Amino acid sequence: MALQPVNRRSVPEDVFEQIADEVLSGGMQPGESLPSERRLAEVLGVSRPAVREALKRLTAVGLVDVRQGEATTVRDFRRYAGLDLLPRLLIRAGELDLSVVRSILETRLHNGPKVAELAAGRGGPGLADALEEVLRALATEDDAVERQRHALAFWDRIVDGADSIAFRLMYNTLRATYEPALPALAAVMADEVGRPQAYRELADAITAGDPPRARRAAQELLEPATTALLGALDDMEDQ
Repeated sequence: MALQPVNRRSVPEDVFEQIADEVLSGGMQPGESLPSERRLAEVLGVSRPAVREALKRLTAVGLVDVRQGEATTVRDFRRYAGLDLLPRLLIRAGELDLSVVRSILETRLHNGPKVAELAAGRGGPGLADALEEVLRALATEDDAVERQRHALAFWDRIVDGADSIAFRLMYNTLRATYEPALPALAAVMADEVGRPQAYRELADAITAGDPPRARRAAQELLEPATTALLGALDDMEDQ
């Protein structure tokens, strides 16, 4: 097999990135019309098919509205975009958006107990073994970042047990957003991921098929670190 070098980024991807950044930064406002395909191609120095492909992607993620024979307009992403936009919103122009961080933390604290409750009611016989495997790894891990990875794996198993595609997709997005920040969060998350007994209590409640107990255990596990992080965000905004 003859393999050829490939570009890491394509021309449509570059066009998509530029327009997406303009929309998310407020450089292009909802309702504003984009230049025509031909004009965009001229300004960006690319082909019209590349612009057309980029506009398709922008439409798919809810950033623009393309109508045949009419101007392409910017949409209000807060109303039309999906969770796949979350990682892009977290860091913009190299800066962490604290309001997005807050919303992720609030979602974590709200959804975690509900997912645990569902897993306790729906989890099959294999869930106990899956949780036990992760618990053993968590209890014997010394590295703070790796403990967070084990904790994510633990919640991954619980989301499987909850058997909810909506919660699964939300979890996938939150995890993809959260994982790059694991080293930076190691100190703040050390207390939570360093409490294997709290994870054990949650696992026992789920495998016992006790939804109210599972919900309480998840709340008690997630709330301290989440509250601390929210407090840190408040301090950062005050400064």
